[in-house]
Amino acid sequence: MKMLLKLEELAQFLGAIFLFSKLNFAWWWFPALLLLPDLSMIGYVINPAVGAVMYNIAHHKALGILIGLVGLAMASQVLMLVGIILFAHSCMDRVAGYGLKYNDSFKHTSLGAL
Repeated sequence: MKMLLKLEELAQFLGAIFLFSKLNFAWWWFPALLLLPDLSMIGYVINPAVGAVMYNIAHHKALGILIGLVGLAMASQVLMLVGIILFAHSCMDRVAGYGLKYNDSFKHTSLGAL
């Protein structure tokens, strides 16, 4: 089952790359921006609970979808890019085994312990 879920996340990541290819940005923007959502981990400097909230907001796929759809509705390439990057990053993390975080420890995730 774990492998099946990782394949599903990989397919979604590849879908995000396809959507990015439809935007009017140079190819290098995708890898350059892909790790930016990890800046949300700065909350762990305060404590694990704050870190988990910040991390989970930035890594929730619904946020990326919502921002991307708002960008589509407004014909904003920048908002579509932000949504695609957030979504792609979350998919990439889940392929690597990083799930959403519980508030007790960075290593306690929705996909199990790291």
